[in-house]
Amino acid sequence: MSRFKLRIDGPSGKIETVITDPGPTRRGLALIAHPHPLHGGTLDNKVVTTIASALYEQGYVAVRPNFRGVGLSEGEYDHGEGEVADMLAVLGFVRERYPDLPLVLAGFSFGAAVQSRVSEIARPKQLLLVGPAVNLFKMGTAPPHTLVIHGEHDELVPIDKVRAWSAQYGVTLAVVRDADHFFHKKLSQLKQHILELCPC
Repeated sequence: MSRFKLRIDGPSGKIETVITDPGPTRRGLALIAHPHPLHGGTLDNKVVTTIASALYEQGYVAVRPNFRGVGLSEGEYDHGEGEVADMLAVLGFVRERYPDLPLVLAGFSFGAAVQSRVSEIARPKQLLLVGPAVNLFKMGTAPPHTLVIHGEHDELVPIDKVRAWSAQYGVTLAVVRDADHFFHKKLSQLKQHILELCPC
């Protein structure tokens, strides 16, 4: 295993990025987006690191950038528009280094909204949306190979709204029982859902 931190060139400056690479056994590439930059969201968010850990355990290179204006990433919050561009810049960088690996795009909350839009351009093998803020931010479409995981008692994004959004595209929705938006005390259940359902 190797873990390293980079500052990748992006449209509004350097993008701080942490990459965890399982080495020669790697079987895929996972780009993971964190929650809202103005509400404490960073690449070290506990849900983001849980997603990264689950995918890494399955042999995926886990790539966690900080959006513009967060940590050592340059620039300022751009209401999702620039953040989509940030993800595409990081993806372009890691794609050059891992050109043949199947891609999983993953995101939590605001990051899920961003990744749903990135997926319309990047065309991943799988899209993993955890706690997608469908009622708060501009969402993209959901391809058939999308997995949505949501907390049963999410206080910020009601489960009924996520059910309706998921049904609109006919994608899989897995519900973590008794979980809130941040999966407090439910991270192990979240991880198990990812290990069992995503990716194939």
